[in-house]
Amino acid sequence: MRLILIRHGDPDYEKDSLTEEGWKEAAALAERVSQWHVDDFYVSPLGRAKDTASLSLQKMNREAVELNWIREFWPTILRPDLNGERSKVVWDWKPKDWTCHPEFFDYDHWYENPVMQEGHVKEAYDEVCRNLDALLASYGYVHDGNEFRVEQENHKVVVLFCHFGIICTMLSHLLHVSPMVLWHFSCLTPSSVTELKSEERDQGTAAFRILQLGDTSHLYKAGLKPAFAAQFAECYGDDDRH
Repeated sequence: MRLILIRHGDPDYEKDSLTEEGWKEAAALAERVSQWHVDDFYVSPLGRAKDTASLSLQKMNREAVELNWIREFWPTILRPDLNGERSKVVWDWKPKDWTCHPEFFDYDHWYENPVMQEGHVKEAYDEVCRNLDALLASYGYVHDGNEFRVEQENHKVVVLFCHFGIICTMLSHLLHVSPMVLWHFSCLTPSSVTELKSEERDQGTAAFRILQLGDTSHLYKAGLKPAFAAQFAECYGDDDRH
């Protein structure tokens, strides 16, 4: 089985849609996706994900099932540097405020930090994990400990159009890695493609491995540069956002 996670194109957050550049990205992405033999499409209910998916779906004369749980990972927290003001997202901390806490690097303890407990982040994380497990089980792969029990092996291709935070959350669960590491040490630029494949080295037991992470080769093929969204200044003196 192949699980393909696609981040939406360059976002216009105010309109919950895409920028002009985002629509170009979606068109380039559609050229790529249309070459795949996809069994099922799923999409977040948010406009920027649905708009990104729309060009691929139109090109292939297909429809996608809307999944509310992939809309984005949105628990709010009291981020340490905001002096009591509630942050909108849990996946945007300055490195100095979290890398000094060893528990954040531990899959089994990252949620024990007081900031995470106050924001009920683990509850939201578990909800995503339950839904992802249910989806994979419907294709014959049942999460069992840190592996998957194969009840019906297959070569199906499943595509989800969604968002940065939720993609990292799903990867965390599949790879048994702290989400803090993925949220903060990876950057999935708009319209990027992340692909995982199940591998059954022993009959009846599988693991999911990453084939590509945040790939944007379709943009280069179309003569486009990846959008800057989800990034910060490479050097502090740069004009890009911090």
